[in-house]
Amino acid sequence: MAYVAPLSDAGPPSPEVVRRCCAVLRERGYTEAITAALTAPETNAFVAAGFTVRERLHLLAHDLARLDPGPRTAGEPRPAFRLRRARRADRATALAIDARCFDDFWRLDEPGLDEAIGATPASRFRVAEASGRLVGYAVSGRSGSRGFLQRLAVDPSARRRGCATALVVDGLRWMKRRGVDRAMVNTQEQNDAALRLYLDLGFQLQPGGLAVLSATLT
Repeated sequence: MAYVAPLSDAGPPSPEVVRRCCAVLRERGYTEAITAALTAPETNAFVAAGFTVRERLHLLAHDLARLDPGPRTAGEPRPAFRLRRARRADRATALAIDARCFDDFWRLDEPGLDEAIGATPASRFRVAEASGRLVGYAVSGRSGSRGFLQRLAVDPSARRRGCATALVVDGLRWMKRRGVDRAMVNTQEQNDAALRLYLDLGFQLQPGGLAVLSATLT
């Protein structure tokens, strides 16, 4: 399977460009291609080249202008877990949590985690611990004045305790301190729990959403 994504600064590709890319992938032995999460204008050329929608995503944005950039204040309750910087040794456990949170199509492996961390010029990889056990993680990124919540996963056994909220707020405050004015996140349309979380934290749904497309190359 090949992964195809438009260049961020090149504008939407033409159908002919997509067809040529598929021809090259076919010559190299790939049998299927899947796209990055695309905006509505970006999908047009892929649909014209024979791709079909495989998954639709909500796209949400957060205006950080009113976000408090500081750490936990004295009035906030002390959580039952602590957040810290992720270490190399945490990766296997983080990926095991990821596998319990997402189906096969969406879960990350080691290269996928590396891609999430390296997708932006600056990133923040944080984990949450409870009773000495890692129970969640988040990857946030910054590119100029834009921020991105690249990944969020909390072990099912540790949900509804504020862990996901703390990880998201930690990432947003990190972005705010570094000059980000708008943060973006996407989630599967059927993931109602994640959608409620983001809306409760001040994200707003963006029109059009995103779509992941795929095509058979044989």
